[in-house]
This record gives sequence, structure tokens and C-alpha cells, in this order.
Amino acid sequence: MEPGSVENLCVVYRSRDFLVVNKHWDVRIDSKSWWETLTLQKQLRHRFPELADPDTCYGFRFCHQLDFSTSGALCVALNKAAAGSAYRCFKDRRVTKAYLALVRGHVQESRMTISYAIGKNSTEGRTHTMCIEGTQGTEGCENPKPSLTELVVLEHGLYAGDPVSKVLLQPLTGRTHQLRVHCSALGHPIVGDQTYGQASNQEDQPFRMMLHAFYLRIPTCTECVEACTPDPFVPTLDACWSPHTLVQPLDELVQVLRAAPDPDPTEGGPRPCSPSTPLPGPGRPPPPPAKLPETEAQRASCLKWLSEWTLEPDN
Repeated sequence: MEPGSVENLCVVYRSRDFLVVNKHWDVRIDSKSWWETLTLQKQLRHRFPELADPDTCYGFRFCHQLDFSTSGALCVALNKAAAGSAYRCFKDRRVTKAYLALVRGHVQESRMTISYAIGKNSTEGRTHTMCIEGTQGTEGCENPKPSLTELVVLEHGLYAGDPVSKVLLQPLTGRTHQLRVHCSALGHPIVGDQTYGQASNQEDQPFRMMLHAFYLRIPTCTECVEACTPDPFVPTLDACWSPHTLVQPLDELVQVLRAAPDPDPTEGGPRPCSPSTPLPGPGRPPPPPAKLPETEAQRASCLKWLSEWTLEPDN
């Protein structure tokens, strides 16, 4: 529960080519703003000044993103070649990610697949947020895209006296704010989410948003980058959280995640339509349609990213 500082950077995986850090909540990854006194970029420069690359904008190549309010596993590539191999894993949908969250209310179904399409909110004053297709009270949900999240209930309990569920979330697509929007659409917003949560007195808000990137696996061509971060949502770390009913042991789900085979885009069978292997469970819906061919706009965006972070792409 201690606030972030330059000194308290936690590294959970390190090799010649990669770092995985356990990002603190309410810390930005990078920023050029003078008022941002603490960023992950500054923490890395303080801890590993010899690893900073002057040829990059921020000194470090972040392989993916985490919201300001979200804590947990974040991968940093230490050279262009490593960044390129990690990028290809994300592009080929071979990355496995799982998050822990505390959500409002007691989720009744022990497992479910959330499939609401997510688009950009065009309502005045809310254009920085995302929304569910067909949401009432919005002027429009621009360009909604199919979105899938697997949810497994771990525990039921109370947070500061209010009913709460601890859940494991596995995003099978990568939309902006996907987990936060999907949980809110279910009627179980993430505890502490002031953007998509239920409006309440500011004094009643917890000290952080209860969303944590728990597990990450990136199977690059040279090494499998795998990290499992400590669970922050335990009573010994936060006395406000009081679990009373165990639904699914977290350790068992970690074993499933670790044992799941990595999708291989070179195989002759159907390509995976999600960046991770969904957790097993009854009533699994049929898989979504196969991934559409890459558009010119998507390729242009890819090449722009590659020009700074990775080796020159193959023509």
C-alpha cells in the first residue's frame, strides 16, 4: 500500500534481452510532461542507467501498455532485436495475459465469457472513454469492435463492508480499457475505477483501482519471457479486503496458464483468433471468426512502430 517512488522498482524477470517489472499503481509508463515527477521510465533510468538507449524517445522499449491506474507485469525489451521479436508475438496473437481484480458485488456465475463489442464514446465530455455498443445514455459508440474477456471467480467477500468478488480476467482481444469496460457492463465495475465505476462519494473511494496484471507470457523465437507477479489483493496487504468464500483456487489457474501450449502461427491449422489460450470451463462458446487480413492502415501503423523500436521489417 506504499506509494510509488523512484527507488521501489520491482523486477520479476531479467535476461540479456528483456526485463519484466511489477509496475506500481498510479504510475505512468512514460511522459514528456515536466510535472510528472514519477514514471516507470524514470524508475528504470534510476535503477539501470547503463541499460538506457539514447537512440529511443524514452530510453527504454516498452513492449506493451498498462493504464496509469493498473499495476503489474510489464515487459521491457533491452535492444531492437528483442523488441522486434516481442512485437511479432503480439502481432501474431501469441501472448498470454491474465489479470486479477476486485469487482463490486458477488458475481454469481463462476466462469463466463464477456463478448460486448467496444467502441469510442462520442458523448461530449466523455470522448476520453470507451463504451459498449448500444449503451444507453451515450450519443454514439464509434467503430465498435468485437471484444472477448474470460472471467473466473476466485473468491467472494467484503471490501470496506461492501460485497465484492475477486476474479481472474483473461483478455482475448486487446481493446482500450477492455477489462474495465467489460466489468462495468456486467454490472460489476472494478473497485476504485472512477471512470467506469459507480458514482460514489470521493471519500469512500479506495486508495487505488483494484486491477493488477498478474501473469504474462511472451514466447519469442529466442526465449520464453514468463512472469507471475505477487497477488496484491490479500488481507495481509489490505485490511479492507475480507474474503469469506473460496470459489476457485488461484494456484490451480496459474498451473493451467503455465501448462497451456503457445499458439503457433506457422502450423497449418486455423490460426488463433486471440492473443491467449482461454481458461477451460463448461459452456465454452464457439470461437470467433478467423482474423481478417491486415489492412494498409494497420500495416502503416505497424511500420511506424517498427521504425523506432525494432529492426527494419521484412518487405
